[in-house]
Amino acid sequence: MSSKIPSVLLLSVLGFGANAQQPKSKPATARPATAAYSVAGKTAQVYATVAGTSQRLAAGEKLAFTPAGQPLETQVCVFVDPNHSFQTMLGIGGALTDASAETFAKLPKVQQQELLQAYYSPTAGIGYTLARTSIHSSDFASGSYTYVADNDKTLKTFSVKHDEQFRIPFIKQAQAAAGGKLTMYVTPWSPPAWMKDSGSMLKGGKLLPAYRQAWADYYVKFIQTYEKLGIPIWGLSVQNEPMATQSWESCIYTGEEERDFIKGYLGPTLDKAGLGSKKLIAWDHNRDLLTQRAAAVLDDPEAAKYVWGIGYHWYETWTGSAMLFDNVRRVHETYPDKNLLFTEGCLEKFEFAKVDRWDLGEKYGMSMIGDFNAGTVGWTDWNVLLDETGGPNHVGNFCYAPIIGDTRTGKLIYTNAYYYIGHFSKFIRPGAKRIGAAANRDVLQTTAFRNPDGSLAVVVMNQTDKPLDFQLRLAGQAAKTTAAAHSIMTFVL
Repeated sequence: MSSKIPSVLLLSVLGFGANAQQPKSKPATARPATAAYSVAGKTAQVYATVAGTSQRLAAGEKLAFTPAGQPLETQVCVFVDPNHSFQTMLGIGGALTDASAETFAKLPKVQQQELLQAYYSPTAGIGYTLARTSIHSSDFASGSYTYVADNDKTLKTFSVKHDEQFRIPFIKQAQAAAGGKLTMYVTPWSPPAWMKDSGSMLKGGKLLPAYRQAWADYYVKFIQTYEKLGIPIWGLSVQNEPMATQSWESCIYTGEEERDFIKGYLGPTLDKAGLGSKKLIAWDHNRDLLTQRAAAVLDDPEAAKYVWGIGYHWYETWTGSAMLFDNVRRVHETYPDKNLLFTEGCLEKFEFAKVDRWDLGEKYGMSMIGDFNAGTVGWTDWNVLLDETGGPNHVGNFCYAPIIGDTRTGKLIYTNAYYYIGHFSKFIRPGAKRIGAAANRDVLQTTAFRNPDGSLAVVVMNQTDKPLDFQLRLAGQAAKTTAAAHSIMTFVL
């Protein structure tokens, strides 16, 4: 395991703009660019992370291009088409949870500043621009809590004083490190216990009909309070994992129940409070029921008019190789005027002795490539920081984070997930448009984007045990290179 400052912090490259732009509605088919792309006079700077080496987002060779005609079928190629574009990038980031904030507060000041730079600097770090946080407690906190007293239906006692100790200061420091702005959205894990039929925030249960309006008002109170404290809120999701009865905070909504809560309560309440511009996200659960939930909510025009897009997680697909990306693509094709947002993912069952496991990063790489190619506009990791136990977590649901803060030693441990995510977040900036990219061998996975400044970022991943020589081909020219075994590369033109 490594506790040294990551090599990416020593780089100073490519000052892409850091302000998140809102993705526009888009058709399911590619849009031709206004002018044909030319590679003449350009080189591709290579950045690589390679298993069994010290290379971590390491700047390597610059590839030169030469004219190339029809490739042979025996040639391995990655084809990039900059002349057709697809969805617009919202941003990439991670969740600023109570657990992350509590761990951050226990670190020495030097390591705190290192962490903020590692995540949020677009030049010395990996340039996160997107963030998620919870509306009161989730499992990743030291205990359950809410913002109101029991049975306070009018929310007169509403207060976020709990968050002022750790979470709010942490979020503000992350905002500052990101240049003053983070695209932040918020999510509840459960209504207060007294609003539910189970009488508990934990282990599922449902929102009682009598409290639907009070619960809708609760979202408004939270957003307004955070914004008064200097934390702008871009959007919100209705409910974290609405089909999971968890040992921690959870609440069940069928598709029809979520639809009716949106159109009857949450949507109109946001509008009435002057918050109708906030981006409302439905589902916020796994890819497996993605198409069913999208249909349940979006086929109703009265609900759909309030919904910006559909959020989803990855937890149902760890054992498979395809990760159900076709479900994401089907929703994108069926509802091209709505957006898709990856809202949470991490590797569970934390073991400190295995923080160096290489498949951790490869899961991220595989998911991000597949999700972006299916039409997703943004990607949010789960906790940005956890301690040496994989917590704190008040129900023992310990997980991995890209960076582990060892509170015993005060050191930061960078898992290879941090670097794999960085191959996207550092070089694919908000406002970038995905462009055509395809490999002619399934052992190479790829996606590509054109940034607002005109630069291209092409990501290529090799999960196999063998290196593979290939040609990077675009605009009638090609450059020869090699994808090392268990590697990820970003080519920047």
